[in-house]
Formats: sequence, structure tokens, C-alpha cells
Amino acid sequence: MKFVQIIDFETEHLDEMEQVFEEAGQRFAGRTGGPTHRILLKDRDNPRRYLALIEFESHEEAMRNSDDPETGRMAEKLGALCIGERVYTNCDLLDASELK
Repeated sequence: MKFVQIIDFETEHLDEMEQVFEEAGQRFAGRTGGPTHRILLKDRDNPRRYLALIEFESHEEAMRNSDDPETGRMAEKLGALCIGERVYTNCDLLDASELK
């Protein structure tokens, strides 16, 4: 079953965070088991608040990715750019479809 982690965070340094994601994407290119999709949402009522939805093929793949030292280094860099604590929500993906 596909797995999605939702990361709720606040920052005033989104451009710098996007650079960290870009660099990580280059390092992880071609590697199996990492995220398959990322969606970034901005709260319209709080311009510093964002939600990142990170999709994996399974919960097990997500946990392997989480245990990777490179992922830990990336998380530290991102955490330093956040205001306050990040909130993580772990979800099983039951359905995803495009509505027309």
C-alpha cells in the first residue's frame, strides 16, 4: 500500500528550502526506495505555513528512506530553516484520482 507523510511547517526561507530539496533530488537520482511524489501546499491564511505531502511506494520504503543518513542530513538542514517544530502525519494512501 502506498504511504504518504505530511509535514506541516512554518518558514520564511522557502527558497532556501527548495534549494535543499533540489540538491537532495540530484543526490538521490536513480536510487530506489525514495519518495515517488512531492506536493507542496501554502496556507492562504498564514503565509509562513506550508504542508509537504511526500509519497512512497510503501510504509517500509519510507522507513528505509528515513533511516538513510543522507535523509537525516537533509532533515537537519530543513529544520534549521523552519520556525518552530515540524509536525509529521503518517498516512496510508487509500485512493488517489484525478477529477474532471
